[in-house]
Amino acid sequence: VFSTDRIIAMSFPSSGKQSFYRNPIKEVARFLDTKHPDHYKVYNLCSEKGYDPKYFHYRVERIFIDDHNVPALQDMLKFTASVREWMNQDEKNVIVIHCKGGKGR
Repeated sequence: VFSTDRIIAMSFPSSGKQSFYRNPIKEVARFLDTKHPDHYKVYNLCSEKGYDPKYFHYRVERIFIDDHNVPALQDMLKFTASVREWMNQDEKNVIVIHCKGGKGR
């Protein structure tokens, strides 16, 4: 997990067997609800898989980027506009960005 005051980067929040070596989704949700209640938005940059956004109170946006590939310019413009809008809404707001392993995208 990489973190600044307002940006958290991590690997995929997983369940089942994958949660043994990736971030368990329930623990990620508990952490965010404890440290940043109502002030976080999750960006899933993983095109390969998703999860139920209810874990994060439906504050999840998905940008479909294939692993080890350059994202489309339109996708990056959409992403940066969304981040800017979220961050400008409240100085307490943070973003959580992840792909599959936390470093490929």
